[in-house]
Amino acid sequence: MARFLARFFKSFVSAITTFTRAPGAARVGMVLFFVAAVGDGILMPFFALWAHKVAGIPIAFIGLLLGCYAGGDVGGIADRVGRRPVLLVSTCGVGCGFVLLYMVHGAFAVAASLIVIGVFESVLHPTASTVIADVVPAETRREHFAARRVMSSAGSMAGPALGALLALHSLGLVFLGAGLTLLIGALVVATCLAETRPPDAPPGEDDDEESPLVLTAVFRDSRLAGLIVPVALIEIVASWIASITPLYADSAGALTASGVGLLFTYAGALGVVLQMPITHATERMKGSRIVLVSGAVQAAAFACLFVSPALPSLVAAITMLALAQMLSGPLVQTIVTELAPRTAQATYQAAFGVVNDLKDAAGPAIGTWLFALAAALPWAAGVVVSIAASLGLVAVARRHEMK
Repeated sequence: MARFLARFFKSFVSAITTFTRAPGAARVGMVLFFVAAVGDGILMPFFALWAHKVAGIPIAFIGLLLGCYAGGDVGGIADRVGRRPVLLVSTCGVGCGFVLLYMVHGAFAVAASLIVIGVFESVLHPTASTVIADVVPAETRREHFAARRVMSSAGSMAGPALGALLALHSLGLVFLGAGLTLLIGALVVATCLAETRPPDAPPGEDDDEESPLVLTAVFRDSRLAGLIVPVALIEIVASWIASITPLYADSAGALTASGVGLLFTYAGALGVVLQMPITHATERMKGSRIVLVSGAVQAAAFACLFVSPALPSLVAAITMLALAQMLSGPLVQTIVTELAPRTAQATYQAAFGVVNDLKDAAGPAIGTWLFALAAALPWAAGVVVSIAASLGLVAVARRHEMK
């Protein structure tokens, strides 16, 4: 037992070691994931409650409103103009967009603000991932992407906790808190990030072959398309837990708005504590087996919610969803990096970022619509889709292992 605890502690603290020993640009990229996760964590657990209780938007249409948050197909522009300017503009754009949400009123104004935020956000995450891929050795990428997920989990832990405090005063304050957080990220980029774009890819090179429109990368590379489709399905249904659970818990009287924030804080804490131990424990497992286990665990999360909206079921579901994402997340990100040509890293990362756009757009819209039809319907569908999509991803992982 003592030996196991020692190994666990060593793996846990390795996230700190990986972060401190990473190149400076990679550390900035990880910090941006932390900041973005804090901003999302402050806002997203409370958005549905704000929309329903404050703005008076019917539940069936809340998902459509959240769908406005997803947008943009120019994430690959960082391959043309550089990583630093793209990150500076995108962090400022997302931060100012959140502040704008605090100031506007009405469904149409909120939708327009979310569209603006979505355009800037569509380049933030993939470009931050590209910065990490630019400067870390290939053999340590999975470890660094795992450390990046630890930073995201830390943000996902801090964000809902801060959001819960703001929600005690006013649900609308979460918009202001999220905006200020992203503007801090912009300051970090301005003061700490040097350009990481490869010197052998000057602006304008290969204009006829490479397009900054990320979907062109998907159409050109069937391997990337084969990866994105099952991952998108997995992420879309996973988003149902984040977007519907607040409504599900509220309708059952299981949690208050602050309680929802604490529940998602707990999910972030799991990622901080367990991500690196899980990554190290599975480093000798085949990727296909990791994906299969991840899909089974996610399906079990939906099964818990199907059984009951009581607090134990909510905690179990959030726990298993977090474990599933910790298993497959760094692996999938590493595969995308290995598929990408050196001069098109940002384009491929942004193409993979389309998954997040689909998750943010289609996920809440489909999930809340199903929930409006029947409370148990999204959870039953989530079990089926999670299993089917994970089997498709297993096939992709096996093909990648054979090369």
